[in-house]
Amino acid sequence: MQTKELLKIVEGVLDDRKGQEITVLDVIGKTSVTDYMVIVTATSERHAKSLADYVLVEVKENGFKPLGVEGQQGSDWVLLDLGDIILHVMTAQARDFYQLEKLWSVERVDNSEVLGE
Repeated sequence: MQTKELLKIVEGVLDDRKGQEITVLDVIGKTSVTDYMVIVTATSERHAKSLADYVLVEVKENGFKPLGVEGQQGSDWVLLDLGDIILHVMTAQARDFYQLEKLWSVERVDNSEVLGE
């Protein structure tokens, strides 16, 4: 499955299941871990778990094997690793506290500029 197709599936499930403030961050060139980070706000810890579960079911039904899930039991932040896409399902409080969008929006700096070379 192509990354763009997988991204469309993830966004569709989150939208259908009432995920709020769905944000897709293109982190290509900023990290070697993934290409896209999807961040969505859940209304509660239970909603966060449900959103992640629905995405898991849908991607598996489309023949994709997730690499891992973290934080499903009573957590305000559930992370779903889909390889080229990492999904962060967070309560509003967690999203406000960690501010992932701000963290990943920092422009990349050339090391030679930092070292004064």
